[in-house]
Amino acid sequence: MASLLPRRALLKTAGTATAALAAVALSLTGCSTGPATSTPATEQAETAAFPVTIKHAFGETTIKEQPKRVVTISWVNDDVAIALGVVPVGVPKNEWGNNDKGSTPWKDAALEKLGAGFGSDKAPVQFSEADGINFTEIAKLNPDVILGAYSGLEEADYKKLSEIAPVVAYPELAYGTPWQESTTIIGKALGKEAEAKKLIEDTEATVKDKVSKYPQIKDKTFIYGNLEPAKGDGVNVYTAIDNRPRFLSEIGMKLAPVVEQNTKTNKDFFIPWSAEKANELESDVFVTWVPEAATADAIKADPLLGQIPAVKSGALVADADQTLTLSISASSPLSLPWALDTFLPQLGSAADKAAGK
Repeated sequence: MASLLPRRALLKTAGTATAALAAVALSLTGCSTGPATSTPATEQAETAAFPVTIKHAFGETTIKEQPKRVVTISWVNDDVAIALGVVPVGVPKNEWGNNDKGSTPWKDAALEKLGAGFGSDKAPVQFSEADGINFTEIAKLNPDVILGAYSGLEEADYKKLSEIAPVVAYPELAYGTPWQESTTIIGKALGKEAEAKKLIEDTEATVKDKVSKYPQIKDKTFIYGNLEPAKGDGVNVYTAIDNRPRFLSEIGMKLAPVVEQNTKTNKDFFIPWSAEKANELESDVFVTWVPEAATADAIKADPLLGQIPAVKSGALVADADQTLTLSISASSPLSLPWALDTFLPQLGSAADKAAGK
């Protein structure tokens, strides 16, 4: 099978350059700490009825009163809290698709609006997750709640975190929570259900408006996967439960029948696919991520991968921007509006080529 970044590193992409990136990310151990008594930048009004109980994959968690010291793990959860106007006291560093602040452009912009940009006194403490859940740093922050509605928490980690504070885990599948559901869950946990509902509505309206400018993508079939040139096992195809295909379906495209027909269970987020059968991956558009721009040319020139119908027609979307890939893969109410101005033109161009324009 093509090499896959760990699910903790989110992106099931392939290639030696990608493997090197993963190795670098996993070797990072530096973290910044702050006093456990620091005051969160956003004071929340007591507007919701507490306690609240949230059901999830490991049972249920009761939050007795509105949290004031919020810590997040994984991706998405910090985006959602910040989008709801809550500045966490601690967040993980982005160690893939990150900028020089260990963050993302959309998170930086939202924190700046709240007067809590990284480098300021009111900024969240950042800790490393390169080696997994950072129990030590999280405990130092003395949280009232730990948000992991979108995460890959294992039960042992959940139990250990629960000794620190109430933990909001994912509802069913690791890394499988749609951004809308993550937003709803986190809104409930923070006593901001009405704000979460409006945030979802506003984000969906923004997405709809941006997508409306690219009518050619509607009803086009797609495959979202990763391609590794020059390897006989160099293809992985994402299924309907993965957030990447889920997003393309939400904006009016259709998951290729070949993917649906070969999805064996409702828990597999990808299908390994032999490059020898690459020509059977029939779709109008094929979307992937590449470690560097030259890889796209290598895919087109590959004697097997080059036979994928969408590659042959020129309808391949292959972007080397890790931050853009992260924004779609770990989509949130902050990342999607940021991503679409770059991503939609690429999809539109591919759809035009699929239509022979």
